[in-house]
Formats: sequence, C-alpha cells, structure tokens
Amino acid sequence: MSLSINRAADVLLGGGIIAYPTEGVFGLGCMPDDLQALTRLIKIKQRDPAKGLILIAANIEQLRDWVANEDLERIPASDPNRPTTWIARPGPNVGVLLRGDHAGIAVRLTTNAVAAAICDKVDSPITSTSANLANSPVVRNRVALIKNFGALVDYVVPGDCGPADGPSEIRMLDDGSLLRPGNK
Repeated sequence: MSLSINRAADVLLGGGIIAYPTEGVFGLGCMPDDLQALTRLIKIKQRDPAKGLILIAANIEQLRDWVANEDLERIPASDPNRPTTWIARPGPNVGVLLRGDHAGIAVRLTTNAVAAAICDKVDSPITSTSANLANSPVVRNRVALIKNFGALVDYVVPGDCGPADGPSEIRMLDDGSLLRPGNK
C-alpha cells in the first residue's frame, strides 16, 4: 500500500487529481489550496461550482486553518459504518471553490485507511467529491471507476470502499440538523 500512497501524494502535491476509496464510495480529490486542480476537478465532475466540495482529513489538526477555531475541536469522529460530513464555519484558507454558495465548509474525519493514509502523507486535508458525474449514480465498483474516470484523473489509487454502503450523511455542526441522509 505504501507505494500507492506515495504515488497518490506525489500526484496531489504536483497539482493532479486522484480517484480513491472512501468509507462509502470512490472519491475524486485534489489539494484544497490548488485553484487549477479545483477548477479541473469541478469540470471533470461536471459539478455546479455553487455546490462546493467536501474536505476529508485523517485528524483534526489537518483541518486547522480550514475550519474556524471555535468549531475545530467540536468536529466528532466518524462512525466507519455511518460516516458523517459536518458543515462548520470556514477558516482563513477556505475559498469560494471549496464553499460554493454556502456560508460553511463541509468536512469529515475519514475512517477509510487508504484515504487517511493519503491525507497523512500530504499532511493536509484533500477534497472529496463522489466519483460520479453530476446527477449520476455514485461509483462503488472499481471497474466502473476506471471505465468512467481512469482517463480523466491522474491516478486511480488501489483500495476498496467501505464499510459504509454509500455517501456520507451531511449535518450542521451547530445543531446536528440533517441536510443529506447517508446510506445505511
């Protein structure tokens, strides 16, 4: 696994985009401070930039400067079987391509070993948007991932999704209100 993690980190730090497994679906990611990579990612996914993107991190420290200090320590750990993405107040590093038209930033502490290892290797959160075209089903099958995105991204990281069976739920950090249900 370390060779694939090293390669993923090299691609990300070089301004590239990777496809990688998360808790429930395959994700597409880049470094969150790379405007060219963010723009390319949104174009690949055919995503409305107003929707914003999620940041995943291996630990809370990686979210420092991406999440407002008053929210940073309040972000709960994720349940691997039922991952939760939290909408928090943004920190100073968050630009409009990450937030979209929203006031907050979507963040999750990942429990997927591959995704966490990538975040650790680049010592940063990375973007995480599901590997599907806008308004199309999410991809959980590696063959479909390579077929649909293999030629569009710079590296497809080996590994499996799981143990959740779909996208994370999204909740407001302030009051826990549900914005998007996850798959059970």
